[in-house]
Amino acid sequence: MGLELYLDLLSQPCRAIYIFAKKNRIPFEMRTVELLKGVMFPVFLGEPVSPEMLATTLAELDVTLQLLEDKFLQNKAFLIGPHVSLADLVAITELMHPVGAGCQVFEGRPKLAAWCRRVEAAVGEDLFREAHEVILKAKDSPPADPIIKQKLMPVVLAMIR
Repeated sequence: MGLELYLDLLSQPCRAIYIFAKKNRIPFEMRTVELLKGVMFPVFLGEPVSPEMLATTLAELDVTLQLLEDKFLQNKAFLIGPHVSLADLVAITELMHPVGAGCQVFEGRPKLAAWCRRVEAAVGEDLFREAHEVILKAKDSPPADPIIKQKLMPVVLAMIR
């Protein structure tokens, strides 16, 4: 029996491991798991996000992106140095979540956008697209099943408040 990877490609760490294993030609059998059974918080539960919460979240994201550029990327091609690393994969998969929700995180950030293009080129455009396909389609998913929504809503609301 070979390596089995239990992954949900909605998960950032799972996508990073998936890209790493594929790019390094590590043979594995993928076992798909659905960590949230097709449900994501809170927009995918069909709940509106307050303008205040959205503004706060976007402001925090902007600070994080600036930190990523200034402290980690600096003037290097990749986060750790001249070659793509697992750190780049973890970071890019994290940033693809807001992209999947329609947030243009690379807009107005030429250094970060160039880094993203380098990461995509290093792993290969097809693999990059394959790994992020599910998250980029998530915003077009139908709202959660009402029974699942009812069960998850108190937990989700407690987490985001």
